[in-house]
Amino acid sequence: MNRLVVVSNRVADLTRTSQAGGLAVGLADSLRQRGGVWMGWDGQTLKYEEEPEPRIRKIGEVTQATIPLTEQDYAEYYLGFANSVLWPLFHYRLDLVEYKTAFLEGYRRVNAKFANALASILRDDDLIWIHDYHLIPLAAELRERGCKQRIGFFLHIPLPPPEILAAVPRHRWLVECLLKYDVVGFQTQTDLNNLLRYVEDHLGCELLPDGRIKTREREVIAGFYPIGIDVDAFVAMAEKPNDAVQIETKRREILGRRQIIGVDRLDYTKGLPDRLRAFARLLEMYPEMRKSVALMQIATPTREEVEAYVEIRKELEALSGAINGRFADFNWTPVRYIHGTVPRDALAALYRASQVGFVTPLRDGMNLVAKEYVAAQSMDDPGVLVLSKFAGAAEDLHEALIVNPYDVDDMARNLCRALTMPLEERQDRQAALMERIRKHDSTNWLNCFMAALERGETKKDEE
Repeated sequence: MNRLVVVSNRVADLTRTSQAGGLAVGLADSLRQRGGVWMGWDGQTLKYEEEPEPRIRKIGEVTQATIPLTEQDYAEYYLGFANSVLWPLFHYRLDLVEYKTAFLEGYRRVNAKFANALASILRDDDLIWIHDYHLIPLAAELRERGCKQRIGFFLHIPLPPPEILAAVPRHRWLVECLLKYDVVGFQTQTDLNNLLRYVEDHLGCELLPDGRIKTREREVIAGFYPIGIDVDAFVAMAEKPNDAVQIETKRREILGRRQIIGVDRLDYTKGLPDRLRAFARLLEMYPEMRKSVALMQIATPTREEVEAYVEIRKELEALSGAINGRFADFNWTPVRYIHGTVPRDALAALYRASQVGFVTPLRDGMNLVAKEYVAAQSMDDPGVLVLSKFAGAAEDLHEALIVNPYDVDDMARNLCRALTMPLEERQDRQAALMERIRKHDSTNWLNCFMAALERGETKKDEE
């Protein structure tokens, strides 16, 4: 078996039980199964430029190779082009795009640095799998250095339609860089269609009947490969007793109260302010829900140097305080807002103890919280998933209650429906959702993408 070399902006700490984000969870689960090399930035920022040899350490079957960045790299590549240009652009937020020429220069410089470090550890028969928007040009950089290995790319976030993508300078260069890969993968059919429209309309590429894109240099496989979780491992985690959660759950049962849970990175794409407004609207529209249900919103800190993230935190803190000030009683707090990281095993227990999973991003590549919530439920008395139609997961998880995250009243009505849903309907929906997340689990994601990368197999349409 060829060695798999995975490259992402950051590598996850495989010794920890908490990860923030679908990329870390999905890759950690997949690499533990297959083994290989995982390369990325080590999180350190240096004052001065240097290109040391990658730092190597072995964790189980995975070899981690890490490099540092300079402070300038971090400002221009990471905070700049990746997260002030590509992140808002790819999430359809043109109003938040902040383009500067220095950002693009930093983005190209760091991708060249990754290529130099990676080339020093590659074997001729390696399979290279590059991840996410930070590293779109990496295959082009490797090709310039003479790398002949098969290289795949997976985009964990959405790809916008051509009319939005074209709003950023150098959009053509970005897509041409994607076409330097042998395989390009997306989360959803919608994202794949957006790429196909762009390359046909803007680049004049030929779309072959088997799903390949024909360029002057190569035929590129383009497909959608929905990322998943290790379902059995997460089920086992959710079933394991957690003393703190059990005590709190017993207290709620005695008081006859239920819990809605939301778990997200603190990001403007996650729809958190309108989620809190929807919960407040639930209490307005259905007064009988007061003192009988609470919202627990866990918001993991991220990119706190970016102004947009500072503003969203302030807004959430103000909203949660306003809702509690308006509705709270001496023995009931409607909103429990937690700005911090919770270990994954504790999250699994919290999901299982919550009657509603509230997942309402304004735009999301997939959203593994939705799948984790389903996996955590007990068939004896399952909760209900309320899911944004703009999450990639909504393309598959049809038995969730699908909502419009821009419509506060729609979300409030569906929260009420979830909280009052009969047991038999909840069990039917849960059984169907479990079947879906098992079909598209982390093993399936890995195997489908590797079939394309190793053997050139195009993805077959599914029922």
